[in-house]
Amino acid sequence: MSDHQSGPRALADPVVDITDMYAFPNPERPSSLVLVLNVFPNAEPATLFSDAVDYRFRVRPARTAARGAGAAFAVSEEEYTLSCRFAVPVDRKGGGAPVQEGVCTSSTGQSVSFRVDDEQGATGEGLRVFAGHRLDPFFFDAMKTFQTLKTGKLSYVTPGTSRQFRQNVLSIVVEVDIATMFGAKGGPLFAVVGETTTIGSIAFRLQHFGRPQITLTLAPQHLDTVNRNLQILDLWQQENPFKIGPAYLGAFRARFNANLAFWDGLDGKVDWPLGADGAHPLTELLLANFMVVDVSKPYAEDSYFEIERALLKNGTHQTCGGRTPNDDTGETYLTMLVNAGNGPRISDGVDQQSVRASRAFPYLAPPDPDPPAVAKV
Repeated sequence: MSDHQSGPRALADPVVDITDMYAFPNPERPSSLVLVLNVFPNAEPATLFSDAVDYRFRVRPARTAARGAGAAFAVSEEEYTLSCRFAVPVDRKGGGAPVQEGVCTSSTGQSVSFRVDDEQGATGEGLRVFAGHRLDPFFFDAMKTFQTLKTGKLSYVTPGTSRQFRQNVLSIVVEVDIATMFGAKGGPLFAVVGETTTIGSIAFRLQHFGRPQITLTLAPQHLDTVNRNLQILDLWQQENPFKIGPAYLGAFRARFNANLAFWDGLDGKVDWPLGADGAHPLTELLLANFMVVDVSKPYAEDSYFEIERALLKNGTHQTCGGRTPNDDTGETYLTMLVNAGNGPRISDGVDQQSVRASRAFPYLAPPDPDPPAVAKV
């Protein structure tokens, strides 16, 4: 439910389906930033990356633009990109699983070639790259979320059940030296986005990922009195998250306003008073769908959305923000939506994956050798 199977296109072609993205300072080498992009939910051993898709990260310097109720970031037009592309798999001599090669190229000219599922990855000037099967680090009780949306009552129980438990994904992990991105000009705040795009003279954006759980906020249609019949997710995925276009901006706002108000009302009190025009205080912040990380702060788990929460309270953030694979973003997001941090933490009853991610490259746990069958919704 982070971004798994987020819309008709993702369901039809899971190889372009971004399930999650993570961004955090390197725990062992703070001078580098770790970026993780996961695709293809419930990947099987024979699942490989597409040779027709560009899997990429986009990073831009950011700064605080406003605090309090109108909290916002100003993002530079200058951009650093990491583009990962994959060759057609080649059969091994003598049999066995096919071999797939890839190359990761940065906008500043660095390039690293690697082999899929090579545990050591590959290194180049300012870069280290791994790509291959890993345990999906995401955990969240999506079924109880659907029940909450249906009944209008918080339905979570302890223990909860995560549909991603022991499931695998295809993962791209990149360590990039911060100095190679923008030199001394950028930082310490960076805005990060992950994307899948077509390869060709005109690149078509298939999916983008900024913050986890945005699907939770955009997918439900029944609360949206303005665009109730509009399937909005594929339209959202095609947008440039650094600058949402005007065509569907009003539709996105209406969906955010309606669904955010629903979550705020689940505890019987209003923690996010709507504006005179019905606008929810979080709508504009979430419309700018990128992850914010502070590379001047050390690695910290459970730091997701801490930078944004500090801005909303007109304070100063204390952690690196971003997102680590062990971060319980589901509970963080639920708590923010339901009580704005003014009440108890809202638990979905799921606290971690079957195996926790490590603090060493490539961070995510190896794939589960025998994942359970996936229950259909």
